[in-house]
Amino acid sequence: MVRDFDITQQRLLVTELPGPKSVALQERRVRSVSRGAGTLANIYMERGAGAILVDVDGNQLIDLGCGIGVTTIGHAHPDVAAAAAAQAGKLTHTLFTVTPYENYVRVAEKLAEITPGEFEKHSILVNSGAEAVENAVKIARKFTGRRAIVSLDHAFHGRTNLTMAMTYRPWPERAGMGPFPGEVYSVPTSYPFRDGLSGAEAAEKTIDYITTHIGASEVAAFFVEPIQGDGGIVIPAPGYFARIAEFCRDNGIVFVADEIQAGIARTGTWYSIEHHDGVIPDLITTAKGIAGGFPLAAVTGRAEIMDAVQPGGIGGTFGGNPVSTAAALEVFDIIEREGLLAEAQRVEASLWARIGDWAEKFDVVGEVRGKGAMFGVELVKPGTREPNPEALTAILKYATTHGVIVLDAGSWDSVLRIMPSVVISDELIGDAATVLEEALALL
Repeated sequence: MVRDFDITQQRLLVTELPGPKSVALQERRVRSVSRGAGTLANIYMERGAGAILVDVDGNQLIDLGCGIGVTTIGHAHPDVAAAAAAQAGKLTHTLFTVTPYENYVRVAEKLAEITPGEFEKHSILVNSGAEAVENAVKIARKFTGRRAIVSLDHAFHGRTNLTMAMTYRPWPERAGMGPFPGEVYSVPTSYPFRDGLSGAEAAEKTIDYITTHIGASEVAAFFVEPIQGDGGIVIPAPGYFARIAEFCRDNGIVFVADEIQAGIARTGTWYSIEHHDGVIPDLITTAKGIAGGFPLAAVTGRAEIMDAVQPGGIGGTFGGNPVSTAAALEVFDIIEREGLLAEAQRVEASLWARIGDWAEKFDVVGEVRGKGAMFGVELVKPGTREPNPEALTAILKYATTHGVIVLDAGSWDSVLRIMPSVVISDELIGDAATVLEEALALL
C-alpha cells in the first residue's frame, strides 16, 4: 500500500503547542464531549507514521506513548492498513457465534503458538482489555467453582465495574463509581524500589496475606501484570512470580498474566512473563498492540480451563471482528518478518544508554527501570523516596509543549512512563531524551 503522504522521522514544530487549529478544536470539544474523557495534551492529531505524530497544525511530535502501548509496530503501518482495507471490502461483520469465519480461527491458532507453555491452548476474542479480563474472571470462576479474585497492589486491569474493583488506585478512575463487586482482593506485591525485598521475601508476604485474609481455597484466580504499566512500570524482583505460580498450582488457583499493555513484542519477547524464567500462566489476556490500532483483545489459555464454560457463556457482538482480526494477522507477520522482537531489545539498549544515568544526574529521579520499549522514571522529592507528582506534572507540560508525547503513571502520579514504538530510531530517542532532560533541569 502506498501512502498519500510522507512523514519524516523527526520532531518539527511550526507553531506553538497547542497550535491555533488545536485550540479551535478544543473549544468545540468542550461544548460537545464529556469532561470525564480527560486528555493528557489538547493537541489534535491528523496522521502518523512510525514514531511520529502530525497534528492538525502541521507540527511533528515524537510519540513516546503509542496511545498507551497500542501502536507498538508504529503508526498507520501501510501493510496493516492494506490488510484491513482488503478485509473491509469483503466482509465486515457476521458475528462469529452466528456464522463464523477463518480470521478468528487463524488468530486463535497464532495465539496458541506465541503464548508461553507447551500444552493445548484455546482462545476467545473480544473487543478490549477490560473485556478480556472480565472474561478471564468468568472462565476461572466457572472452572474452579470458586468466587474470590486476587490482584496485586498498584494493578490496573480496566475501567468497567468489575475491572475497576481489581484496579488499585482510587483516583481518578474509581472515585465515585461504586459500589464495586465483592470477592475481589488487592494483595501486596513486589516493588523493589520501595520495599527493598527479594522476590522470595515479597512472595511470602503476598502469600501470607492471602492465607490469613482470604483463604487460598477460596481463590478462583490470581491476576498479575508481569510488568505493571499504569502502576508505574513496576517489575517484581527475580523469583517473585515463580513462587506465586507455585503457590497457585499447589492450591488450585488459576494463574492469569494480564499482558494487555506489556505483551505483543513490547518488551523484546512476545509476552513480558517470559522475562521471568520458567513461569507459565494458565491464562493470558492480550489487547492493545495486537491489531495495530484496531480494537481487538483475547483470552488464551489451557484448553481444559477455557473449555469449562458452556457454549454461549462467553462471547459478544463485535469480538473478533473480521477487520480487526485481519489487522492482527498482519501485525503478527510484521513482527516476525521485520524482526521487531530484536528491535524492542535495541530500543531498550538505546534507552538505557541515553537515560539510564538519570538517577545520578538529577536529584528528583529515584530510579530508572524498564524492559524493551517500556520504561519508567520514578520521580521523588530530592534526598528522599517520597513521591513527587508535582515534578511529573511539570515535565509532562514541558514535554508536550516542546513536541514530545510522554505518559504519566504510578499510584502516586510520580512515574514518567516511556512507551515508544519499537521502530523508533536511536536519533529520535536521543532528541526526546534531550527535551525531557531540559524539563528535569528546570525543576
